[in-house]
Amino acid sequence: MKDTNNESIVDPCLPGGLIPAEQWELPQTSVRRSLRDGIRHALEQLRAGVTQAEEPFESMDELPELSAAQQNRLAPEPDYSDQARAIASSLEKARAAGSLSRHVVCLVAPPFSGLQPALARFPESGHSYSVESGGENWRIITPPDALAFDDHEASAWWDKQDLSGPWVIPELADFWLRQLSGLALVRELFRRIANGDTGAGIVGCSSWCWRYWGQYLENVQMSPWTTAAMDAERLGVWFTHLASVGGITSVTARTTEDGQYVLPLPEADETGKSKSRKKRKYSTFLRDLAAVSRGNPGVALAIWQRSLRARPDDDVELDDTDEKPAQRRGAAHCWVVPLSGLSLPSMPQSKESITGFILHGLLLHNGLDAVSLEAVTGVSSYELSLVLSRLKRAELVACDPKDELWRVTSIGYPTVRRHLQSWGFPLDQF
Repeated sequence: MKDTNNESIVDPCLPGGLIPAEQWELPQTSVRRSLRDGIRHALEQLRAGVTQAEEPFESMDELPELSAAQQNRLAPEPDYSDQARAIASSLEKARAAGSLSRHVVCLVAPPFSGLQPALARFPESGHSYSVESGGENWRIITPPDALAFDDHEASAWWDKQDLSGPWVIPELADFWLRQLSGLALVRELFRRIANGDTGAGIVGCSSWCWRYWGQYLENVQMSPWTTAAMDAERLGVWFTHLASVGGITSVTARTTEDGQYVLPLPEADETGKSKSRKKRKYSTFLRDLAAVSRGNPGVALAIWQRSLRARPDDDVELDDTDEKPAQRRGAAHCWVVPLSGLSLPSMPQSKESITGFILHGLLLHNGLDAVSLEAVTGVSSYELSLVLSRLKRAELVACDPKDELWRVTSIGYPTVRRHLQSWGFPLDQF
């Protein structure tokens, strides 16, 4: 299978693989289709003889959303151990090709890309990856409970960490707070990396955290890598793969509005032209989803999960079941609500920038508890609780009961990013 850049999609866990951050490109939206492509598309539909009169379609807009069990079969969360293997494999190939030579590689990606949970699973991923780790097991470096250090204390703390290699930091944002005493750990880490005082390692970092430190330490040139943006075809490959993990061998997805196909992806012949387009009218849903999510897999998956519908007489009932995927395998037929028909989070109206400071702080640090959020934003605990409660009701933030950290939600991330942009906050590159 080929992607839009005519490169083979080798691993469906990580379509597009890893690329240098400066090569990252925003997926195109369907409204940017060239005149030539638009004319070709219209002619193909005419040759196919498909008209509204010949193929009447009854709207499926009233179908209910999937239950949690149904969603877990058709669009489950990724297996991050598999993604860990895909990341390590991509790094190995980059080193073998000579495009990656740094001893310590920084992997930078926007929130919800799956990078942090994947890197956290490197020791349990089942492989040592000879190129990346020299056959040794990975050592996860975790942050201290408190992040207030002076320079001497920060140096002493890193002296106690085994950075002889191979080591990995799943998320650099966990190692600092945006206040004077909260910067020392990251400063000292980059000093050691720049001086070559560590063994082979991987630093995972949220794109918002990297935006801050890229300016703060502009003389530290780390040449980060990132995951390729999810365009329409990569999303189709990935969604199909996730469904297979849920026990489904093939997925047919059509829009509720007009019945146009979303999945399976069109098959290409030897010349790269679609073989199935004459028989099927394809929706621009995946291309629009890639644009709305800015190629972010976690955001796209959250919207995909919300868009899915099913009815009782579909090919395989996506019923509530506790059976393991191996016990229930087959084709599934589902329906997709167009993006224009979805109810997605919107930003509560406010004339103050306090909301922006809170959201920006959460993104800079990949989530914070209420006490730390108050410290980095300067917003009083009383006002903070009111704003967080309002944002929670709007589905823009949520508090994880496991670690009591407030984070921006994946479904609300596009809205949050647009809000920060409108208020002039510095944005990440993705």
